[in-house]
Amino acid sequence: MKIDVQLDGRPEHAAQRARELVDLGVDGLFTFEGAHDVFVPLVAAASVVEADLMTNVAIALPRSPMHLANTAYDLQLLSRGRFRLGLGSQVRPHIEKRYGSQWSRPAARMRETVLAIKAIFDAWEGNSRLRFEGEFTTHTLMPPTFDPGPNPYGPPPVCLGALGPIMTRTAAEVADGLLVMPFNSVRHFRERTLPAVEEGLARGGRTRADLAIYPQIIVGVGRTPDELAAASLGVRGLLAFYGSTPAYRPVLEVEGWADLQPELNVLSKRGEFAAMRDLIDDKMLATLAVHGTPEECAAEIVARFGDHSDRVCCYFPGYDVDDRHIADLVAAVKALTS
Repeated sequence: MKIDVQLDGRPEHAAQRARELVDLGVDGLFTFEGAHDVFVPLVAAASVVEADLMTNVAIALPRSPMHLANTAYDLQLLSRGRFRLGLGSQVRPHIEKRYGSQWSRPAARMRETVLAIKAIFDAWEGNSRLRFEGEFTTHTLMPPTFDPGPNPYGPPPVCLGALGPIMTRTAAEVADGLLVMPFNSVRHFRERTLPAVEEGLARGGRTRADLAIYPQIIVGVGRTPDELAAASLGVRGLLAFYGSTPAYRPVLEVEGWADLQPELNVLSKRGEFAAMRDLIDDKMLATLAVHGTPEECAAEIVARFGDHSDRVCCYFPGYDVDDRHIADLVAAVKALTS
């Protein structure tokens, strides 16, 4: 099983941190669309490490498929064929109030975005004339001046982040990979995600071999009591943040905790973040994340997802994780899956 970890979003630190993480044994690096651009750190890393690179995720709805295709194609060149374009839809308030863009029918828009990007890639590869006419976007003009020509490494895979059944079906129907959202549980993954994957594959006339599944996991790792306490605090904070969002209520619902979501939401609007964190008890922590020593976390990751994927993305949120623990986690996962 391969392990991807998050590359810090600050572009001036990206190259050095990429080297450090690869030296720890990680297989890939991904960036998150946060306070910094999601693509720039990967540009910095592409020339200094041989690891796989991925956006996880680039928010697609405010961007043109042509912009995304151009950037992904160039990162595929810079990384010598080691880039994956991970896309996500975000939620309505962010799309309308932060990005100043339009929100409607997100799954339909994401489906069309993926198909448009693939049509653009296909035209650049010389396989077809560019003629994509969709409901939300149209791409029918590609003069030679703007055509980069075939990529020597082939077009990069296009992955789609999803949680609910509609977006999951969409990913399985048209994308090359499914990025399973990190706020999740084994039960939700097996009872909600996997059936939606099968429905999407059937809708697209595809098989399981056509879709890579990349589970994303929130990890609280440490060895000493102080390290484990700090990791627990950071993880609980992120779980509380996710749990306050209505879009993530289905995960809580599956586990019998649906009433927690509106309670967390009210507290978030008051800015009572410590109180939100305190509502995430030990059972929720163990169900929605993995927590423990590197070896304990590795065993839990493999037990949850080893039968369904050969690659996972690990987050270490809200605490300073010791690099030695990352190295030990990676080594333990590989020892269990080799």
